Amino acid sequence: MGRKSLFPEIEPYRAGNLQVSPLHSLYFEEVGNPAGRPVVFLHGGPGAGINPKHRRFFDPDFYRIILFDQRGAGKSRPRAELKENTTDHLIADIEALRRKLGVDSWLVFGGSWGSTLALAYAIRHRDKVRGLVLRGIFLGTRSEVRWLFQEGSSKIFPEPFEAFRDLVPPQERGNLVSAYYRMLTSSIPSEQLRAAVSWSRWESSLTKLIPDTKMILDSAEEGLALSLARLECHYCAHELFLPEGYILNHASALAGVPTHIVHGRYDVVCVAEAAWKLHQSLPGSKMHFVPDAGHSATEPGMAHELVCATEDFKRLW
Repeated sequence: MGRKSLFPEIEPYRAGNLQVSPLHSLYFEEVGNPAGRPVVFLHGGPGAGINPKHRRFFDPDFYRIILFDQRGAGKSRPRAELKENTTDHLIADIEALRRKLGVDSWLVFGGSWGSTLALAYAIRHRDKVRGLVLRGIFLGTRSEVRWLFQEGSSKIFPEPFEAFRDLVPPQERGNLVSAYYRMLTSSIPSEQLRAAVSWSRWESSLTKLIPDTKMILDSAEEGLALSLARLECHYCAHELFLPEGYILNHASALAGVPTHIVHGRYDVVCVAEAAWKLHQSLPGSKMHFVPDAGHSATEPGMAHELVCATEDFKRLW
């Protein structure tokens, strides 16, 4: 059998905004079958936002597909806002959206940071989660942050890392996250933007097994760069607003939740070891290492496994 590809392009049948605090308003949309089985998509970053491809991992005849931009990302407002923006806030937002849309329980699909958020949400709200599809596992530990933004992937991609590092004064290079957080929260807009573009270009350089020049160039777009870099750095600087080891330490709460884990063998954004540890902590989970993929959900092997996972849940529901 050949590889499965994403479902055809589709437009939302409903879109709106949910005011979750006096400051924050979330953009959400629904596509597919209004009477279908509900699934919620949790995007990465934090700060990356949703895009039309994210609608296409699910059979639109079977699923009621719910997507939203997390606080500060995409069409949610205010964009790139750090106030009232923590993991606890985002978990509460998922629940607020579930209640608004009248969903009793749903399949939760999350990739990269979205996998972290999906797991944290499922640990807190086990009774609302019918299953998990997780891609590019990130457990939110200090070692994973250090791998990506200090020393680790830097040894595999030394050229783009040098540009990322060299924006920081030599005396601050021992903690690049801290240095970038200072620049990304500067009162000088040009300093914020310069740091945001550098941060975004570094990460986009690592995303695919074969680097995508267009993706790297697009990552420098001002709005995306600012929301991605400011929010990612904000979360990393605060250790993802989770106790160290939180997810694995609480994995027992997810016993019995059907789970598919999909991870690119050559993912240098999120290390494969994290996916394996999660799989070992979740008896009965299905582990899919994609042999010819990096971190991106849209690489052919990744898209195939993710679509297979959502198709599998059609039989389990």
